[in-house]
Formats: sequence, structure tokens, C-alpha cells
Amino acid sequence: MMTEVLLILLILFMAAAVILFLLLQKSRRQEKLLETRLSTIRENNSNMYPETIATVLNPHLFKNILNSVQSHAYQTYFALDKLANILDYILYESKNKYVTPQEEIDFAKDLIEVNRIKLSPLFELTVKTKIDETSALYRQRVLAPLISIDLIENAFKHADLQSKGSYISIVFGFKDNIFSLTVSNKISPRNNLKKEKSGIGNITFDQRLNMLYKGCYELERIIDDDAYIAHLKIDLNGFKTSMPHP
Repeated sequence: MMTEVLLILLILFMAAAVILFLLLQKSRRQEKLLETRLSTIRENNSNMYPETIATVLNPHLFKNILNSVQSHAYQTYFALDKLANILDYILYESKNKYVTPQEEIDFAKDLIEVNRIKLSPLFELTVKTKIDETSALYRQRVLAPLISIDLIENAFKHADLQSKGSYISIVFGFKDNIFSLTVSNKISPRNNLKKEKSGIGNITFDQRLNMLYKGCYELERIIDDDAYIAHLKIDLNGFKTSMPHP
């Protein structure tokens, strides 16, 4: 009887080892594919629209994310799948001058989920959507690609990820053809965000918004004690009305 039990356990162990080996092989293949896509991003940077170049994600960001993915075995497939979506969006959709609000929001949500794996399970990261999918412009190409990443990346960069009570809150909105994004986070004491409030990255983002949506957007940045809040609103209906017609 004991011999039979040991034999069964041995078979189960060997089966588990084979499954784990196959999963690791698949993960390595996906990683190589992602590395190839990263190289393509570097080569294509010079061909992107001028208003897009300043906001292209640094490929080294993905190297850091891949390292995090490898250290979280149970989430590897999920994270790599999201990362593949992000790379596809940057490689192909960001070449377009405009994308649909739906596409940009889906991309941003994938970006958030990939960053989530680097956080403690106890860290409070909330993502909410307040979207009216019946809005006329929700599925029309009127929104600049990657317009949402500056505020999101800024939150992960400056948020206090260690202290009790730390949080990042992200709210996407689309109603009456107005795209909105509100990002708030508890500021890490190690980052002097007040000095960076008017830093180069923010200036570049402001310039891009002014170039694309002058007179049709609002951007607020608020520091309240240890909380940083950024709120972006773009009137896409007003923008489309002002667009030159061929």
C-alpha cells in the first residue's frame, strides 16, 4: 500500500514538473518576443509624430517590468499578456495621430495592471471608470495616443509605496464627449514633488496638450498635505468642431 502511494506521489510530482517546465518555456518564448518588440520600438522612435515622441514610454521601463514579472511566477502569464498588449499599442496604434478614447483607456488600464504586480498585495490601488459608451465620439479617432501615461506614470513614480495608508487612485471618465482622467496618490517623503510640479516632464506634457487641444482642455495639479491630485479634462466635441476639414 505504501509503495502504491509513493508511486502515485512520484507520478504527480513528475507531472507537475513537466507542466512547470512547459510554462517556463512558454514564458521564455514570450519574453524573447517582447524583447524583439522593444528593439522595434527603439528603431521606430524617429518616425513617430513629433507630438508623440516626448511621451513614448522608455523601453527600459519594460525591462524593469519583465524582471518583476519573472519574480511573480503565479502572475507571469497574465502580466506578459498585458505587456504584449501595451507593446502592440505603442508599436502600431501610437503611429496614428489619433486613436479612439476606448482604445486609449484600454491601453492605460493594461499599463496599470502591469505596474500592479510590483506592489504589495496590501497596497491600495483603485481603478474606476465612469464611461458613457453611447457618447458619439467614444469610438472615433479624436484622442492623441499615449495622452494618459504621463499622469499615471507620475503617480507610480512619486507615490509612497511603503508607508501605511499609501494609495494610488485612478478614475477614467467619458461623458458628453469629454474625456477625463483623475489620478491621486500619497506622496513619498523621498520625492520632492513640489519641486517637480513644474519640471521638464510636466512642461513637455503641457506643451503637447496645448499643441493638440488648445482651448479644449483643462489640467489641474493640486498638492494637499501629503496628497497629489492631477485632473485632466479634454472637450473632444469642441476639438472635433475646430478641426480643419479636408
